Amino acid sequence: MRASGEAFGNGIGAVVENVTFDEIQIGQTASLSRQLTLMDVELFATVSGNINPAHLDPKFAADSRFQKVIGPGMWSGSLISGVLGTYLPGAGSLYAGQSLQFRRPVGLGDIVTATVTVVEKRPAKNVVVFDCVCTNQDGEVVVLGTAEVIAPTQKVIRPAHELPQIQMIRHDKHDALLAKCDELPPVVTAVAYPCDASSLQGAVEAAQAGLIDPILVGPEAVIRKVAAANGLDIARYRIVDAAHSRAAAAAAVALARTGEAEAVMKGSLHTD
Repeated sequence: MRASGEAFGNGIGAVVENVTFDEIQIGQTASLSRQLTLMDVELFATVSGNINPAHLDPKFAADSRFQKVIGPGMWSGSLISGVLGTYLPGAGSLYAGQSLQFRRPVGLGDIVTATVTVVEKRPAKNVVVFDCVCTNQDGEVVVLGTAEVIAPTQKVIRPAHELPQIQMIRHDKHDALLAKCDELPPVVTAVAYPCDASSLQGAVEAAQAGLIDPILVGPEAVIRKVAAANGLDIARYRIVDAAHSRAAAAAAVALARTGEAEAVMKGSLHTD
């Protein structure tokens, strides 16, 4: 038999049922457990804008107080919100207040259980007060607090909203490829007509990364003007003056043919 406030089923067709103010009893509890993963931390950072390296960078975290990556404190707090909004009271609940104390860190792989317990009902405004506690897999308290919630007065039994699947793109393969390039000398590259900000910046950044040794081919005055306007330091790079885009393309190819350049990189040339 299903208890009020329980979500059951998975995916499409799952049903949630709330617990109304009148149904709520002093001492009633609900819980939710979740294991903290790297994906959780990265998603939390993406949504909240909290990019504290203590949560994201193992090298930085190794020198921090806890000597490991830890989850943001409000990740645990969000589990409390999940219990209140999904289970008890559930659908139709509104936060009125929340206070939290963070007692110990939560590391990657830790399993946190958030539990809320009804301690007070205020009929005048349908407010319910909850004691809130989060514990880890060892039973240690990581978060303590209280929450005040305006409980729903109307019964809700409905299909659960289906959440989208999320794919994380970390550019790991790109980073691995760049790491292999560290072992190689820069490629002497004729950059044909780098006469706008993006093409010139791309060449400069590739040079700064040690990927290429650029030869900038195009109208010298234009290239220097673009560099100055965008704060790009090109003093160390060779410039081959060419009157216009077609001349720059021809000159870049000629440099490759004679062996002065090992590769040709397209600048702001039109390709139509």
